[in-house]
Amino acid sequence: MNQYGMLSQLLDVVMALLLAPLLTGWLNQWRALLQNRSAPDLIQPYKVLHKLFFKESVIADHASPLFRMVPYLVFGCMTLASAIIPMLSTDLPLAPAADAIALVGLFAIARTFISLAAMDIGTAFGSLGARREMLIGFLAEPALLTVLFTSSLITRSTSLTSMVTSMSHNSFAIYPSLAFAGIAFVMVSLAENARIPVDNPATHLELTMIHEALILEYSGRHLALMEWAASLKLFAYSCIGLAIFFPWGVSTSASPLALMMALPVLVVKLAIGGALVAVIETLSAKMRIFRVPEFLATAFMLAVMGMLVHFLLGA
Repeated sequence: MNQYGMLSQLLDVVMALLLAPLLTGWLNQWRALLQNRSAPDLIQPYKVLHKLFFKESVIADHASPLFRMVPYLVFGCMTLASAIIPMLSTDLPLAPAADAIALVGLFAIARTFISLAAMDIGTAFGSLGARREMLIGFLAEPALLTVLFTSSLITRSTSLTSMVTSMSHNSFAIYPSLAFAGIAFVMVSLAENARIPVDNPATHLELTMIHEALILEYSGRHLALMEWAASLKLFAYSCIGLAIFFPWGVSTSASPLALMMALPVLVVKLAIGGALVAVIETLSAKMRIFRVPEFLATAFMLAVMGMLVHFLLGA
């Protein structure tokens, strides 16, 4: 391991923790501007987290220890997932320990425990949200894995650092297989992060909410951790997309100078990606919950088509 490898790994985690709420604020700001509404402050998510961390956590009397433990477990899973994604440099000590398949496993662990916690209290909203969350996960995970497999066939590795290194050093080319995989990845990302058209993070309407139903019983620091974890998940998915489809700008060195040069590139790519997600949400309508399986089945079909195109055309 390079002597600066630990610095690169630490900076990766710190940037994820700091930039994740900022990305959420940036997306919310663009969404409000595109809808001709007064935009909230860019740092509004930080203000919300600060307020929640200093509020008392109210917990039901019959809540099990699982309910109290889940916010820390989900936050830890999202932080670890962000740590194994090459954001600034491919020289990450954790990279050999986990590949893209393990990354999907971390998301699955977080989903399972947050669903169990939602059902733990026994409220109707919690059970409703847990069922919907597991349905979405059951359909989204195969599509996400197929997208990652398509990229791994091109780069001959399931390691995200190897994917970034291989793709960034190749001459610029349009891969038809990655075009199909890219569309599928965007659809999966919208579903997994509770964005329109699958879910609306700004609503508490019982007929439509999914993510909000899962965390409805949390308050105080527990709710802060869950909200922060949701921002980290959005940040992690954004960085996965950048690593697979736009890997240019990620340094192969962990020297301080290389990391300083890679940081503004990452911020610019995240800013463009956040604005594009806001455009997609503005142009889309919230679909009925019974149409979500069709939406994710389409994503899986596109991902499979990308893999077949690679096998048939070798590109």
